[in-house]
Amino acid sequence: MIVTKTDLKGHITYANKVFCDIASITESEALGAPHSFLRHPDMPRCIFKLLWDRISSGHEVFAYVINMASSGDHYWVFAHVTPTSDEKGAITGYHSNRRVPDQGVVATISSLYQELKAIEDSAGDRNTGLQASTEKLLQILNEKGVGYDEFIFSL
Repeated sequence: MIVTKTDLKGHITYANKVFCDIASITESEALGAPHSFLRHPDMPRCIFKLLWDRISSGHEVFAYVINMASSGDHYWVFAHVTPTSDEKGAITGYHSNRRVPDQGVVATISSLYQELKAIEDSAGDRNTGLQASTEKLLQILNEKGVGYDEFIFSL
């Protein structure tokens, strides 16, 4: 199980040994680094927008993510990200547990991610691309008659 914790801006405050080994970094390199340093260039931004929208509003999220180790290798994870709150209920950071996903699901989700990423890349600018890919994801969910969580768990 890969485990990390971050502050409100996504900077790593805790990383377990499994995370460091898979990401090909030391704990000292991980601590303080933005979690986004793992972002693989094939990962659609709209999935991270959905993730951040959900956790920053206090909700958990499950997502399939392709990451990139410092060695350049890539790896897929099934992530469960939750907000961490203080005794008054204010969000103080985020906690993420990740595990190896089912390879059949990776095959399914990777084709969707390729479609979303192509939409982002073909737009005139980053904001337009993000908006267009988000709209496409919402359209797909609407056509299936499911919310994001239901879709993820149906794969």
